[in-house]
Amino acid sequence: MTDRDTARADAVYASLLERQGERWVQPRVERTRRVLELLDDPQKTYRVVHVTGTNGKTSTSRIIESIVRAHGLRTGLFTSPHLERFTERIMVDGEPIADAAVADAWDEIEPFVALVDAELAAAGDAPLTFFELLTVLAFVAFADAPIDVLVLEVGMGGAWDSTNTADGDVAVFAPIDIDHADRLGDTIAEIAAVKAGIIKDGAAVVSARQDAAAEAVLRAAAAARGATVAFEGQDFGLAEQRLAVGGQQLTVRGLAGTYDDEYLPLYGGHQGFNAALAIAAVEALIGGGSQPIAGDVLTEGLAQATAPGRLQLVGIAPTVLVDAAHNPHGARALVTALRESFDFDEWGVVLGVFADKDAAGIVAELAPVAAHVFATAPASDRAEDADRIADLAEAQGLTVTVHDDLAQAAEAARAWGAASDRRAVVIAGSVVLAGQALALAGAEDWKSGWDA
Repeated sequence: MTDRDTARADAVYASLLERQGERWVQPRVERTRRVLELLDDPQKTYRVVHVTGTNGKTSTSRIIESIVRAHGLRTGLFTSPHLERFTERIMVDGEPIADAAVADAWDEIEPFVALVDAELAAAGDAPLTFFELLTVLAFVAFADAPIDVLVLEVGMGGAWDSTNTADGDVAVFAPIDIDHADRLGDTIAEIAAVKAGIIKDGAAVVSARQDAAAEAVLRAAAAARGATVAFEGQDFGLAEQRLAVGGQQLTVRGLAGTYDDEYLPLYGGHQGFNAALAIAAVEALIGGGSQPIAGDVLTEGLAQATAPGRLQLVGIAPTVLVDAAHNPHGARALVTALRESFDFDEWGVVLGVFADKDAAGIVAELAPVAAHVFATAPASDRAEDADRIADLAEAQGLTVTVHDDLAQAAEAARAWGAASDRRAVVIAGSVVLAGQALALAGAEDWKSGWDA
């Protein structure tokens, strides 16, 4: 990588940022499809595992990719949002895409972007958005790599998401809950109906355990498309789970075999369920759900799985974890993981939330473990005011202090944590805050311990 390549990639990102942001979404997948048609449909040059859901879809996607890569296949992974740099969203063989590759892909698509923007303007429609173009950019870059299999995480919803221009051989559903209600619907059934739009004719559907309403919607959609369907708890599942150093040992009953005592280097009970879902998805992709994954392949795939910003250990003395929990469901999973995977008496919670999220619900879920809340705000114009976070925490009877930014909040929280070896700190509430925390922890070397 050269400075010139980095500058070219940074210029691509700057061009994307000039467009409507990720929160600006319309049910208009055909706009993305139009650009891809002009580019000769690069997304049809590799097999696709398409992943949606409300929580756990990024971790599930990353575990699927790692297992597929362990088979010796060349993989692509498209996830969002990023924690530190946008190239993290476009992974090739387990690494962020090279700056030169992303810049070259942009050079390929740029003339067609101008053409489609002009067509949209003539029709009175808005130009292509950040996420629509990022999706196209990724599809082109993956075709150029080239890859064998793309693990593709939905941006929002499913049916009209720009990623739905790809035809998933396997449609994977992480747990569905209420989120983005302003875009996807007020009930789990409505949200499930939008997400079910990723099911393609003759595909394989693999789903986590769902609310009864969501399961009914997914089964009906699969039947309408002639797709096979497998649900956790009925067709596959997590048979056993126990703590291990740095993660957990799992026994998983898959679609085609049982896998005993496999090591997953991730904390949190929910990651065990994500791994079971990922194993079933790979079985569905490779062998049509009738062929077990070779033991050494699965062992390697799970051992190499990572989940940045998900219960990630970034500091010692005091222990500091970063988690991207940004809705009540994610906060609930975080609390369960803190209780089950760690042995501390008191948790300090550095909390920063976006204004369009259910901050009250997040605080309520975190309240049972929060000995002290360090209220702050992510570095974003979408951030909720830290004082409002503090008010919500005080309403739960919690001890709270307010801090202008993450750096101040983290310093105060680490000082608090260092006062007792029975205390630890978790930074949560937003993916943006998690990304900031990872950068700050690296810059300040929190793994060297607290230095007052």
